[in-house]
Amino acid sequence: MPADRPASQPDWSRIDAVLLDMDGVILDLAFDNRFWLQIIPAAYGAANGLSAAQASAKLRPWFTDAAGTLDWYCLDYWTRKLGLDLAALKQAERDHVRYLPNAESALLRLRSRAKRMSLATNAHRGVLAVKQEKTGLCDHLDAAISSHDFGAPKEAQAFWQALQDAEQFDPARTLFVDDSPAVRAAARTFGIAQVWGISQPDSTQPERDVTDGPYVRYLSELVPN
Repeated sequence: MPADRPASQPDWSRIDAVLLDMDGVILDLAFDNRFWLQIIPAAYGAANGLSAAQASAKLRPWFTDAAGTLDWYCLDYWTRKLGLDLAALKQAERDHVRYLPNAESALLRLRSRAKRMSLATNAHRGVLAVKQEKTGLCDHLDAAISSHDFGAPKEAQAFWQALQDAEQFDPARTLFVDDSPAVRAAARTFGIAQVWGISQPDSTQPERDVTDGPYVRYLSELVPN
């Protein structure tokens, strides 16, 4: 469990825009972990005469090679690579999509503090559509941007430049929240002034160590009542 949890809050007097990741910040990452670590290996194994364990072993290096690239987040790429209808599988599993604890109420409180609040996600538009249908999360936001719109993942500076061009935010007056250390590092490199992490993006797993900057366990702790 992370030690020395910061007691401070973001400096809201210096924030005009809020950018939020989706999975692991607003929505429970447990859905995605289950989907990729259990559902996909089982489906791939069934389609190829492998046990789930054998399928996992075969898929693991493919996942490792794609990590941090746009392909890793691309529904179309994995549909072709695995020979599975991932869109149908996502739909079949949609009842497992849920908010992290108190995340929806946190979004409502954020509305009163930010001039503009946008989703900045690596999720494919097809995945975002499934999660929007289940949770209505985009109804609380001014915009929902997928890295696939720009052809670059959030780990790349090209994403941040394209996002700024689209959203016209001032990095010095922007708050960004993400559960990925690599993405947080990219945001800081671009000049985002206030970058916060989430230490428990998957509610079914222990808290992560967050050592690169300020963090909260859940988004709800970031926004005062």
